[in-house]
Amino acid sequence: MKTVVTFFRSSLGKKCIMAITGLGLFVFVIGHMAGNLQIFLGPDRINSYAVFLKSKPGLLWTARIGLLLMAALHIGSAIQLARINRLARPSPYGNHKVVAASYASRTMLMSGLIVFAFIIYHLLHFTLAIPEVNLLSKSPDFPHANFLDLRDATGRPDVFRMMVRGFSNPFVSGFYVMAMGLLCLHLSHGLSSMFQSFGLKNRRIGWLLDSFAILSAGLIFIGNCSIPIAVLLGYGK
Repeated sequence: MKTVVTFFRSSLGKKCIMAITGLGLFVFVIGHMAGNLQIFLGPDRINSYAVFLKSKPGLLWTARIGLLLMAALHIGSAIQLARINRLARPSPYGNHKVVAASYASRTMLMSGLIVFAFIIYHLLHFTLAIPEVNLLSKSPDFPHANFLDLRDATGRPDVFRMMVRGFSNPFVSGFYVMAMGLLCLHLSHGLSSMFQSFGLKNRRIGWLLDSFAILSAGLIFIGNCSIPIAVLLGYGK
Protein backbone atom coordinates (compact mmCIF):
# COMPACT_ATOMS: atom_id res chain seq x y z
CA MET A 1 0.00 0.00 0.00
CA LYS A 2 2.80 2.38 0.92
CA THR A 3 4.50 1.61 -2.39
CA VAL A 4 1.33 2.49 -4.31
CA VAL A 5 0.93 5.79 -2.41
CA THR A 6 4.59 6.63 -3.02
CA PHE A 7 4.17 5.88 -6.72
CA PHE A 8 1.15 8.15 -7.16
CA ARG A 9 2.92 10.93 -5.28
CA SER A 10 5.78 10.78 -7.78
CA SER A 11 5.84 12.65 -11.05
CA LEU A 12 5.45 9.37 -12.95
CA GLY A 13 2.41 8.47 -10.87
CA LYS A 14 0.79 11.82 -11.50
CA LYS A 15 1.39 11.40 -15.23
CA CYS A 16 -0.38 8.05 -15.01
CA ILE A 17 -3.34 9.66 -13.23
CA MET A 18 -3.50 12.34 -15.91
CA ALA A 19 -3.36 9.73 -18.66
CA ILE A 20 -6.09 7.52 -17.16
CA THR A 21 -8.44 10.40 -16.30
CA GLY A 22 -7.66 12.02 -19.65
CA LEU A 23 -8.76 8.86 -21.45
CA GLY A 24 -11.96 8.77 -19.41
CA LEU A 25 -12.70 12.42 -20.19
CA PHE A 26 -11.97 11.86 -23.89
CA VAL A 27 -14.48 8.99 -24.02
CA PHE A 28 -17.04 11.17 -22.23
CA VAL A 29 -16.53 14.03 -24.69
CA ILE A 30 -17.12 11.67 -27.64
CA GLY A 31 -20.27 10.22 -26.06
CA HIS A 32 -21.60 13.64 -25.07
CA MET A 33 -21.04 15.01 -28.57
CA ALA A 34 -22.75 12.00 -30.17
CA GLY A 35 -25.77 12.55 -27.95
CA ASN A 36 -25.95 16.29 -28.60
CA LEU A 37 -25.63 15.89 -32.37
CA GLN A 38 -28.98 14.11 -32.34
CA ILE A 39 -30.49 17.59 -32.32
CA PHE A 40 -30.01 17.50 -36.11
CA LEU A 41 -32.30 14.44 -36.27
CA GLY A 42 -35.20 16.51 -34.96
CA PRO A 43 -37.03 17.17 -31.68
CA ASP A 44 -38.51 13.70 -31.26
CA ARG A 45 -35.13 11.95 -31.52
CA ILE A 46 -33.21 14.09 -29.03
CA ASN A 47 -36.15 14.35 -26.62
CA SER A 48 -36.46 10.54 -26.66
CA TYR A 49 -32.73 10.34 -25.96
CA ALA A 50 -33.18 12.70 -22.98
CA VAL A 51 -36.03 10.55 -21.61
CA PHE A 52 -33.82 7.47 -21.94
CA LEU A 53 -31.07 9.15 -19.91
CA LYS A 54 -33.48 10.43 -17.27
CA SER A 55 -34.94 6.94 -16.90
CA LYS A 56 -31.58 5.85 -15.51
CA PRO A 57 -30.83 8.50 -12.84
CA GLY A 58 -28.30 6.33 -11.05
CA LEU A 59 -26.23 5.88 -14.19
CA LEU A 60 -26.68 9.53 -15.19
CA TRP A 61 -25.54 10.99 -11.88
CA THR A 62 -22.72 8.50 -11.62
CA ALA A 63 -21.50 9.77 -14.99
CA ARG A 64 -21.85 13.42 -13.92
CA ILE A 65 -20.07 12.93 -10.60
CA GLY A 66 -17.45 10.78 -12.32
CA LEU A 67 -16.89 13.53 -14.86
CA LEU A 68 -16.28 16.14 -12.18
CA LEU A 69 -14.09 13.75 -10.18
CA MET A 70 -11.97 12.84 -13.21
CA ALA A 71 -11.64 16.50 -14.17
CA ALA A 72 -10.60 17.42 -10.61
CA LEU A 73 -8.03 14.59 -10.45
CA HIS A 74 -6.74 15.49 -13.91
CA ILE A 75 -6.26 19.16 -13.12
CA GLY A 76 -5.06 18.52 -9.56
CA SER A 77 -2.37 16.15 -10.85
CA ALA A 78 -1.36 18.70 -13.48
CA ILE A 79 -0.97 21.42 -10.85
CA GLN A 80 1.03 19.14 -8.58
CA LEU A 81 3.21 17.99 -11.48
CA ALA A 82 3.91 21.59 -12.44
CA ARG A 83 4.87 22.29 -8.82
CA ILE A 84 7.23 19.28 -8.74
CA ASN A 85 8.89 20.43 -11.95
CA ARG A 86 9.22 23.98 -10.62
CA LEU A 87 10.79 22.80 -7.36
CA ALA A 88 13.21 20.62 -9.32
CA ARG A 89 14.39 23.76 -11.11
CA PRO A 90 13.96 26.61 -8.59
CA SER A 91 16.07 29.04 -10.60
CA PRO A 92 14.79 30.00 -14.07
CA TYR A 93 17.04 29.64 -17.06
CA GLY A 94 19.13 32.72 -17.77
CA ASN A 95 18.23 32.66 -21.43
CA HIS A 96 14.95 30.76 -21.75
CA LYS A 97 13.93 29.68 -25.23
CA VAL A 98 10.97 27.52 -26.16
CA VAL A 99 12.33 24.62 -28.20
CA ALA A 100 10.05 22.13 -29.98
CA ALA A 101 7.14 23.00 -27.69
CA SER A 102 3.76 23.69 -29.22
CA TYR A 103 1.45 26.44 -28.01
CA ALA A 104 -0.97 23.70 -26.85
CA SER A 105 1.69 22.08 -24.65
CA ARG A 106 2.70 25.42 -23.12
CA THR A 107 -0.88 26.34 -22.21
CA MET A 108 -2.11 22.95 -21.00
CA LEU A 109 -2.68 23.96 -17.38
CA MET A 110 -4.44 27.23 -18.17
CA SER A 111 -6.68 25.73 -20.85
CA GLY A 112 -7.52 22.85 -18.52
CA LEU A 113 -8.60 25.20 -15.74
CA ILE A 114 -10.77 27.22 -18.11
CA VAL A 115 -12.38 24.08 -19.52
CA PHE A 116 -13.11 22.89 -15.96
CA ALA A 117 -14.82 26.21 -15.23
CA PHE A 118 -16.85 25.75 -18.42
CA ILE A 119 -17.95 22.25 -17.31
CA ILE A 120 -19.30 23.75 -14.08
CA TYR A 121 -21.12 26.50 -15.99
CA HIS A 122 -22.50 24.04 -18.54
CA LEU A 123 -23.91 21.80 -15.79
CA LEU A 124 -25.49 24.78 -14.02
CA HIS A 125 -26.88 26.15 -17.29
CA PHE A 126 -28.39 23.10 -19.00
CA THR A 127 -28.40 20.28 -16.42
CA LEU A 128 -29.44 21.99 -13.17
CA ALA A 129 -31.01 24.96 -15.00
CA ILE A 130 -30.14 27.51 -12.31
CA PRO A 131 -32.14 30.67 -13.19
CA GLU A 132 -29.28 33.01 -12.28
CA VAL A 133 -27.03 31.18 -14.77
CA ASN A 134 -29.64 30.96 -17.52
CA LEU A 135 -29.24 34.28 -19.31
CA LEU A 136 -32.61 33.81 -21.05
CA SER A 137 -34.65 33.45 -17.85
CA LYS A 138 -35.20 37.21 -17.63
CA SER A 139 -36.05 37.59 -21.32
CA PRO A 140 -39.60 38.87 -22.04
CA ASP A 141 -40.06 36.17 -24.73
CA PHE A 142 -38.99 33.43 -22.32
CA PRO A 143 -41.50 33.45 -19.43
CA HIS A 144 -40.33 30.16 -17.91
CA ALA A 145 -38.32 30.25 -14.70
CA ASN A 146 -35.82 27.82 -16.16
CA PHE A 147 -35.29 25.18 -18.85
CA LEU A 148 -36.81 22.44 -16.68
CA ASP A 149 -40.28 23.92 -17.35
CA LEU A 150 -40.04 23.22 -21.08
CA ARG A 151 -42.16 20.29 -22.27
CA ASP A 152 -42.96 19.01 -25.75
CA ALA A 153 -46.42 17.98 -26.99
CA THR A 154 -46.14 14.58 -25.28
CA GLY A 155 -45.09 16.04 -21.93
CA ARG A 156 -41.44 15.02 -22.23
CA PRO A 157 -38.64 17.43 -21.28
CA ASP A 158 -38.17 19.51 -24.44
CA VAL A 159 -34.39 19.27 -24.76
CA PHE A 160 -34.58 20.34 -28.41
CA ARG A 161 -36.19 23.66 -27.53
CA MET A 162 -33.91 24.00 -24.48
CA MET A 163 -30.82 23.77 -26.68
CA VAL A 164 -32.24 26.09 -29.31
CA ARG A 165 -33.26 28.66 -26.69
CA GLY A 166 -29.95 28.38 -24.88
CA PHE A 167 -27.75 28.75 -27.94
CA SER A 168 -29.91 31.55 -29.34
CA ASN A 169 -28.02 33.82 -26.97
CA PRO A 170 -24.86 34.94 -28.84
CA PHE A 171 -22.92 35.30 -25.57
CA VAL A 172 -23.73 31.73 -24.51
CA SER A 173 -22.84 30.39 -27.97
CA GLY A 174 -19.67 32.49 -28.11
CA PHE A 175 -18.54 31.24 -24.71
CA TYR A 176 -19.33 27.66 -25.78
CA VAL A 177 -17.29 27.96 -29.00
CA MET A 178 -14.39 29.53 -27.10
CA ALA A 179 -14.47 26.74 -24.51
CA MET A 180 -14.56 24.11 -27.28
CA GLY A 181 -11.55 25.78 -28.89
CA LEU A 182 -9.61 25.57 -25.62
CA LEU A 183 -10.79 22.01 -25.01
CA CYS A 184 -9.63 20.88 -28.44
CA LEU A 185 -6.35 22.75 -28.11
CA HIS A 186 -5.92 20.88 -24.84
CA LEU A 187 -6.85 17.57 -26.47
CA SER A 188 -4.49 18.01 -29.41
CA HIS A 189 -1.54 17.79 -27.01
CA GLY A 190 -3.17 15.84 -24.19
CA LEU A 191 -4.01 12.80 -26.32
CA SER A 192 -0.46 12.69 -27.62
CA SER A 193 0.88 12.88 -24.07
CA MET A 194 -1.55 10.15 -23.00
CA PHE A 195 -0.13 7.77 -25.61
CA GLN A 196 3.35 8.67 -24.37
CA SER A 197 2.40 7.94 -20.74
CA PHE A 198 0.93 4.57 -21.73
CA GLY A 199 4.18 3.72 -23.50
CA LEU A 200 2.54 3.45 -26.92
CA LYS A 201 4.58 6.07 -28.75
CA ASN A 202 7.75 5.22 -30.60
CA ARG A 203 9.59 6.51 -33.65
CA ARG A 204 7.66 4.24 -35.99
CA ILE A 205 4.07 5.20 -35.07
CA GLY A 206 4.60 8.36 -33.04
CA TRP A 207 3.64 10.59 -35.95
CA LEU A 208 0.48 8.54 -36.52
CA LEU A 209 -0.63 8.93 -32.90
CA ASP A 210 0.12 12.67 -33.01
CA SER A 211 -1.95 12.96 -36.20
CA PHE A 212 -4.80 11.05 -34.53
CA ALA A 213 -4.71 13.48 -31.60
CA ILE A 214 -4.88 16.54 -33.87
CA LEU A 215 -7.57 15.03 -36.13
CA SER A 216 -9.71 13.94 -33.15
CA ALA A 217 -9.48 17.41 -31.60
CA GLY A 218 -10.47 19.02 -34.90
CA LEU A 219 -13.47 16.73 -35.42
CA ILE A 220 -14.68 17.29 -31.85
CA PHE A 221 -14.41 21.05 -32.33
CA ILE A 222 -16.39 20.93 -35.58
CA GLY A 223 -19.01 18.56 -34.20
CA ASN A 224 -19.68 20.46 -30.98
CA CYS A 225 -19.54 23.93 -32.50
CA SER A 226 -21.86 22.98 -35.36
CA ILE A 227 -24.80 23.08 -32.91
CA PRO A 228 -24.57 26.68 -31.59
CA ILE A 229 -23.56 27.94 -35.04
CA ALA A 230 -26.56 26.20 -36.66
CA VAL A 231 -28.89 27.65 -34.03
CA LEU A 232 -27.52 31.17 -34.50
CA LEU A 233 -28.09 30.75 -38.25
CA GLY A 234 -31.75 29.92 -37.60
CA TYR A 235 -31.93 26.15 -37.10
CA GLY A 236 -34.85 25.05 -34.94
CA LYS A 237 -36.45 28.47 -34.65
